[in-house]
Amino acid sequence: MTITSIIDMDATSLAGSIKKGEISSSEAVKSYIEQINKFNPKINAMVENRFEQALVEAELIDKQSVPNHAKGPLYGVPISVKEAFNVTNMKTTGGLEHRQDLISRHDADVITKLKDAGAIILGKTNTPTLCFSQETENKLYGRTNNPWDIMKTAGGSSGGEGALLAAGGSGVGIGSDIGGSIRIPAHFNGVIGFKPGMNQVLAEGYFPSVSSVLQERMFAIGPMGKSVQDMRLMYQIISGKSVATRHLQSFKIEVLPGTIEYPLSDITKEVLNNIEGYLGKFFSIKRTVPPFFEESARLWQDILSSNDSQLLEHESFSNDRSGIVHAFIREKLTQRKKIHPFLSLGIIGSKVFKPSGKRLLQVKNTLKQGDSRLNDYLNNRLLIFPVYHNSAPKHGQVYHEIFSIRKTFLNYMPYVAYANVWGLPSLTIPVDSDENNLPIGIQIIGSIGNEDAIFRLGKLLEKRFRGYVRCKKYD
Repeated sequence: MTITSIIDMDATSLAGSIKKGEISSSEAVKSYIEQINKFNPKINAMVENRFEQALVEAELIDKQSVPNHAKGPLYGVPISVKEAFNVTNMKTTGGLEHRQDLISRHDADVITKLKDAGAIILGKTNTPTLCFSQETENKLYGRTNNPWDIMKTAGGSSGGEGALLAAGGSGVGIGSDIGGSIRIPAHFNGVIGFKPGMNQVLAEGYFPSVSSVLQERMFAIGPMGKSVQDMRLMYQIISGKSVATRHLQSFKIEVLPGTIEYPLSDITKEVLNNIEGYLGKFFSIKRTVPPFFEESARLWQDILSSNDSQLLEHESFSNDRSGIVHAFIREKLTQRKKIHPFLSLGIIGSKVFKPSGKRLLQVKNTLKQGDSRLNDYLNNRLLIFPVYHNSAPKHGQVYHEIFSIRKTFLNYMPYVAYANVWGLPSLTIPVDSDENNLPIGIQIIGSIGNEDAIFRLGKLLEKRFRGYVRCKKYD
């Protein structure tokens, strides 16, 4: 096989070809290494590689490729992982310079599961500092660029993963999501991503750890890749759960109206209309706003700010006694501070927006009411949302839209905050491109236990619309 045919295969297909002996794991690993070396200097997606070890592991797999030998579902497949996951003998820095010499001695739980499934890790991908932004940039590794247009953002916090996959840098990847951190990069880079529901995947070995029960409900570890079938496979591997059958005929499908009073580009409105038109041939489609949509962005911010970002501040400024505000001002004036201003301003914002005790009680009551209401509402419904109001903008714009002191997050976050606040599984699929050939994605949201229906609907849209298309600028 040619390098192009190998890197265009999804993980499921590649594993099948390796098991059948149509291609060796070594060929696959070498193909991906060659591809990464072509494009990574321009987009800065992979920040630490283990190419030599990966080649050794691939050769071992090839030697073991004998009849009746046990072969996992990712047998010999080269994968990538977000920098936030501990991988034995690799760094876990969070983009902080003072952590650049820390080497992990153990694998994160999900990494163990992926290795046990036969995956070969090529390397780690970039994140914002401590994963605390929807744009990927830090002082240690720098900025990740969108492969479709390097002047545009790759999103975050799994932006390195999204960019790498878009350019054909691995068979499949793994990211995390507490505020659109899988879905926004999937949308901006044109890859497929899945945010599982709350508490479905263990977070052991993830840095920084989630610091409160309220934030745990919003956080999820999930896959990113080239196909819906890969998302289903990866979810089953990392969760250790089988996906129960749910036939689409028993589900209602609701599409968020394009007339909603939140920012939404014309192409995104057109995409939603096209999806309604297509699915309307097979299902009963309704354009409506689901319960608790309006409240979700503020609830997201309240939960994110509820512990005053103490853990993030401690990790970032443990060696700096001047304090967060002084550090931020010094950074803006001199550009010499070791902490990226995106994180500094984000922590300051968390302090400013920290909910009062009274407000926090209201939040908890609303969550209790919403969990009960949505448990019934989503029992037999799937929701289709945009991911962001437009395609990938220039570097810095997303950060300023979400972290502005003017609370503009209330306008831009509802689409992704909904699945975080209510702990819902959400699948992102690229369905179109804008006038600049930048991808446009949508989300399919459901309830925990209905993942099969989400994946089934995802396959329909993937087949009918754009799906994953590799960026070929670097061939």
